[in-house]
Amino acid sequence: MQLSISRILVPVDFSAHSEVALQYAIALASRLAASLHVLHVVEDPVATGAWGSEGVLPDLTELRSELVADAERRLLAYRGEAERARVPVVTTAQMGLTSNTIVEYARALDIDLIVMGTHGRTGVAHLFMGSVAERVLRHAPCPVLTVRAGARGQEAHEAPSRAPSRK
Repeated sequence: MQLSISRILVPVDFSAHSEVALQYAIALASRLAASLHVLHVVEDPVATGAWGSEGVLPDLTELRSELVADAERRLLAYRGEAERARVPVVTTAQMGLTSNTIVEYARALDIDLIVMGTHGRTGVAHLFMGSVAERVLRHAPCPVLTVRAGARGQEAHEAPSRAPSRK
């Protein structure tokens, strides 16, 4: 088995948890000479129930476009972080169901590794809200590395200094 990691996907939700995962992925990509794909999934406001069938609906096409454009603007900061570390980076905002979109993106772009944050919910919160990370783990076409919510940002820079053997 030849282990080669040349494309790393980092799904982000702009939380501190996903930013820690991003820092870890940047350090890992730098050490492996891999490219980084930073993906934000914008949940469709109709699909998530944010807009019900009653009441006045805004122009949904315009609303969706604005949500994606806002996410793309926010992703620019992440692009800058990766570029400062000399890591090739692609940033993308897509509309869809979060876990499905992450898995589809990984499959379509032949991603080698997904690095993502986890909020570490347990008990009732996990039961009701589920876990995007868990659904991605179950369906991803590649390995998934989860970075726990309690991880410190500095630990991201302490990723293993030796790349895996590529025999």
